Amino acid sequence: MKYLELTCNFSNEEYSDILVAFLADLDYDSFYNPEPLVLKAYIKEELFNESYVIELQQNLSGNVDFRYSYKICKEENWNSVWEKNYDPVLVDNRCYVRASFHEKMPNVEFDIEIQPKMSFGTAHHETTYQILSEVLKMDVSNKSFLDMGCGTGVIAILAALKGANDIWAIENDLWAYENTLENVKRNKVDFIKVFHGDASLLKDKRFDIIIANINRNILLNDMEKYVHVLQKHGILILSGFYEQDIDKISCKANELGLSFNSSRTKNKWAVVNLLNTHPSK
Repeated sequence: MKYLELTCNFSNEEYSDILVAFLADLDYDSFYNPEPLVLKAYIKEELFNESYVIELQQNLSGNVDFRYSYKICKEENWNSVWEKNYDPVLVDNRCYVRASFHEKMPNVEFDIEIQPKMSFGTAHHETTYQILSEVLKMDVSNKSFLDMGCGTGVIAILAALKGANDIWAIENDLWAYENTLENVKRNKVDFIKVFHGDASLLKDKRFDIIIANINRNILLNDMEKYVHVLQKHGILILSGFYEQDIDKISCKANELGLSFNSSRTKNKWAVVNLLNTHPSK
């Protein structure tokens, strides 16, 4: 199977979520922001239709400068590309995220081995790094834990290694879902329940801690569903948006009865930590 990589360059950060939403509707199934004004999107080659991208460019004309390029990626070569370019990441001197071709770090508290493939939850991105840092500070022992938009599953895996005992990981990208299944086995935490889907799977399940690292529009749309399944005094940590969106996220959270705990940013990417002070409905 061949994948096509579409690289979008745009002049206004506000349009990143718009591009993701538009391309997701066109069957692009993986997204990556190597920098704030660049989006890389991936689609199976046979599903690519350049006329839709041209239409998008025309619709954006006058509002934002939008340029694109694309190339074919061979699935069987993806791992070798990562091996050449993927470096391990050390988070807060406690959590070491590495691939199988990296040496283990001696005396590190949490060693996580990730085979990244085309799933971009490898701790290199500012959102994943910051959430891992947040989880490192938390007491998750014997807590129920949800990782929404789990990518490689690295956040759920860290929660498992720290003692969370009822863990769900949900991912709507089939490739990332399958990658998470591989990685939980690789790290011997396959008691993590991994699901392919979205927030509609939650129903009346309850969690003490919910992590959602997706994008602003999905977070705003699904936050009520997260609150519905969040235990009283539970923690909701949101990321996948820029620092200028913190007010929008916080306003929505306030409408739903959540209290603002803290926020942090790294290279303009934000993380918000919220507390549920009301019982689940």
